[in-house]
Amino acid sequence: MTTIVNNPPPAKEEGGGMGWIIALIVILIVGYLFVIYGIPALRQMQLGSPQITVPSKIDVNINQPAK
Repeated sequence: MTTIVNNPPPAKEEGGGMGWIIALIVILIVGYLFVIYGIPALRQMQLGSPQITVPSKIDVNINQPAK
């Protein structure tokens, strides 16, 4: 006896290019957020620790005018 296998045809995707449109919108939103928040954050980032200069001698004498 011969066994016949009837495979159904591949399912057709519904919605056409809806996935592409959603992906494009998501990419645009992520790009916008990077421009607004990411670039200024990268500009403010400093590599290394800040350098603080402390003088070796501090003059604390107060010069009062003569009366």
